[in-house]
Amino acid sequence: MSSENPIWALISTFGLMSLFAVGGAAAAVPEMHRVAVDVHHWMTDKQFADAYAIAQLSPGPNVLIVTLIGYAVAGVPGALAATLAMCLPTALLAYYVSRLLSRPSQSHWPALIQTALVPLSIGLMAASALILAQSTDRTFVALLLTAAVAVVASITRINPLWLLLAGGLLGFAGIV
Repeated sequence: MSSENPIWALISTFGLMSLFAVGGAAAAVPEMHRVAVDVHHWMTDKQFADAYAIAQLSPGPNVLIVTLIGYAVAGVPGALAATLAMCLPTALLAYYVSRLLSRPSQSHWPALIQTALVPLSIGLMAASALILAQSTDRTFVALLLTAAVAVVASITRINPLWLLLAGGLLGFAGIV
């Protein structure tokens, strides 16, 4: 770990990251992984994947991963600092941009920007899925299970909770 104050490292890391998290915190998962695991060594691949799983299973916003990373780094103060750093800048930016876009205008820029952000968000979320799969799929069976669940989730209307339950049962049985 660096000699830098961990609270300031969390604030600067997640404050800047929040401004690039187009599509929400899930879109920033690859960068969160890179920073938390590879750059600062705050956690291992497995710890990151576990934190992500806990954040997704918990009720509330998907930004809980940031809270768990902050907690791993500096306890409760780290959790608060990371969460506020991830949420506050984007909340303020969204507030001011929404006020700007609510003004009557003949400009086509707002519609063009909104249209461009959709594929960008989808690409960032796909990158998140890839990073998480690389962090957790250490066996061929796990890789097949991930691919099968991705296909089933994308082509059927099965509730994802059933797929999650099936994966949990397979993990509990020691298959993956």
